[in-house]
Amino acid sequence: MRSAEVLVASPGRNFVTLRVMTEDGVVGLGDATLNGRELAVASYLTDHVVPLLLGRDAHRIEDTWQFLYRGAYWRRGPVTMAAIAAVDVALWDIKAKVAGLPLYQLLGGASRTGVMAYGHASGRDVPELLDSIRAQQAEGFRSIRVQTSVPGIDKVYGVAAQPSTSGRYDYEPAQRAPLPAEEDWDTSAYLRHVPGVFEAVRNEFGPALPLLHDAHHRLTPIQAARLGRALEPYDLFWLEDCTPGENQDALRLVRQHTTTPLAIGEVFTTVWDYQTLVREQLFDYVRSSVTHAGGVTALRRIVDYAAQYQIKSGFHGPTDISPVGMAAALHLDLAVHNFGIQEYMQHSAATDEVFRQTFTWADGHLHPGEEPGIGVTYDDDAAAHHPYQAAYLPFNRLKDGTVHDW
Repeated sequence: MRSAEVLVASPGRNFVTLRVMTEDGVVGLGDATLNGRELAVASYLTDHVVPLLLGRDAHRIEDTWQFLYRGAYWRRGPVTMAAIAAVDVALWDIKAKVAGLPLYQLLGGASRTGVMAYGHASGRDVPELLDSIRAQQAEGFRSIRVQTSVPGIDKVYGVAAQPSTSGRYDYEPAQRAPLPAEEDWDTSAYLRHVPGVFEAVRNEFGPALPLLHDAHHRLTPIQAARLGRALEPYDLFWLEDCTPGENQDALRLVRQHTTTPLAIGEVFTTVWDYQTLVREQLFDYVRSSVTHAGGVTALRRIVDYAAQYQIKSGFHGPTDISPVGMAAALHLDLAVHNFGIQEYMQHSAATDEVFRQTFTWADGHLHPGEEPGIGVTYDDDAAAHHPYQAAYLPFNRLKDGTVHDW
């Protein structure tokens, strides 16, 4: 490798991008964005990783991955794994460009013609939520994640209509402010409210529309079990992050009490986070992203391991995954046999000007395109108009002031 640059820009939200160039002038891009902690990864790359890349063979992807993972001694964690992911994706981008093929061809070729994706609907009340679902359908989505305000709770993550300094709240919850925004939470109110919301949605849209819901790690195991059981009549595609995934034993209790499919893992960074959950079949969909789980190399290992237990993919894909990370995920989605669904939240027009993409969206499905590599180029001139701006994700407190899982 002749050069490696860490690019930080904020076209609507902050992104960290690694650009690697070979001695022959072939360029590869990798996504290193860690929402709310972007500069930590930028520093890790600039100060510790980039000096190790210069002069290395760009085609030795596996060796480079193992060198960066094992050579640092301090393994795992989101900062380390986002940095490794950026290198890994950039090197896959280079290898595919040299081969003259889209990346998915190097991963075994296509297993399907398109990648089913789900959109995000939300509302402060049921009528607003139903309108949001219709709007998502009008944009082509055939599967919808449903989030809703809760009576008595002023601010809830994932509800677009609520106040935000960054536009639509489900576009980017990180607030451009000197300190993180404080939100509130009441689990009992949430558990009382959500089943009725899904009843209303099913009454309006019928039984066939795939519906998803994110509990965002806020519930204890028994609360999660209660919610999963309460939602069974509404036939969810999945219930996501029903309880914090660090306590893997908790999923045993949830599984004992509900048949609602479970998705988990967007905050997981390695296959070791999944080891017990996969082996004991305690969930149904892998939620990690290429960007935060060590790149294409590492996430392929995770989904191949999961496939042995009939667990499918459901990769994390909101706007804190840059178009580079999304494109890499789409190539993997297209290739792996145990694909389930892909989260897809459209980026802002400013983001699309910085990251020029070839992937397409039609009739509820994405496709990474046929350009050699991952199919994304970086526009330096456009990026120069969007310098980094500090932003924090919010946090939760209960009514008595206790900090709660966000």
